[in-house]
Amino acid sequence: MPSAANVLLYVAIAAYVFYRVVYKQVRGTLLNRRTLTVMPLILVAVGGYLAAKALPGSSAGELGLLAADLVLLAGLGVLRSTTTTLTPRDGTTFQKGSAITIGLWVLTIAVRVGLAALGTALGVAGPLTTASIALTLGVSIAVQNATTYLRIQRRGLPLADQRPAALSR
Repeated sequence: MPSAANVLLYVAIAAYVFYRVVYKQVRGTLLNRRTLTVMPLILVAVGGYLAAKALPGSSAGELGLLAADLVLLAGLGVLRSTTTTLTPRDGTTFQKGSAITIGLWVLTIAVRVGLAALGTALGVAGPLTTASIALTLGVSIAVQNATTYLRIQRRGLPLADQRPAALSR
């Protein structure tokens, strides 16, 4: 059973990710290298640390569940990227999600919850299953952002190194 501090951490991460990623994607946001890298790096670092702490004593089934989770959520990251429109604006690229993007975010959450439920039903869910939430979301967002970066490069769109001047005011 996760501690109250862990549950609070997971809720805080979920709320922050929802705002920084999902809400901004649907509303639309100007991209730069920092916005594409910082959030997934933080999530992967925090998630990797928490998962590493829970790793000792994890069963092969729980490790398999984590591997399936990572593969499925990475694939959904690629799909989410392809549902956003990318246009040049203010010296960088503007990204805007669609209704399909929202649906894929709902599916991402459903897959994560479903795999945890499957692990519980099979008796293989343990501390690693909950400790790896930030890691799996971080990997999914990292893959989405890497795919978006490749799309930007292929289309020859601009990508600012820092926050565009229009947003610095």
